[in-house]
Amino acid sequence: MFNYLLVGYDGSPSSQRAFQLAVGLARACHGRVRVVSVLQVTEGGADACALMMADSGAQRAQELLDELTAMEPDARELVDVEVVHGSPGDVLLGQVEQHGVDHIVIGHTERGALARWLLGSVSGDVLARANVPVTVVR
Repeated sequence: MFNYLLVGYDGSPSSQRAFQLAVGLARACHGRVRVVSVLQVTEGGADACALMMADSGAQRAQELLDELTAMEPDARELVDVEVVHGSPGDVLLGQVEQHGVDHIVIGHTERGALARWLLGSVSGDVLARANVPVTVVR
C-alpha cells in the first residue's frame, strides 16, 4: 500500500510518535521510511545561515539515525535520514516529488493562537498543500 513514507522529525514527542507509526506502516507494507529533520533559521540573518550551512550535515544525520534506532532498534534497515536547511513545509513537500514519497506522517504540537499566527503550523501547511495522503499524529 505505502512504498515510501516521509516523516518530518524535530525530536518532539509527537514527531517521535509519528516516526513509530511510520515504521509500523512500513513494516506492514514492506516499505521504507524517509525521516527528514529541517533546520530553520529564524534569527541572526546571513551570519546564522552561514554557520548552519557550515555545520556537518553528515554528523547530524548520524546523530538523528542513532536517536531513531534507540526508539526502534530494528528499524535501521527501513530508514533513510536527511538533515535539511529551509522552511519545514516547503522542504517536506519538496521531498515528496524528489523521492517518490507516497504518504506523509507528521506530528502536531499544540500551540496557542498567537504562536500559530506568528510561526504558522507545519502540519497545517503540509495538510493544505500535499498531493499525497497525510497522517497527523498528536
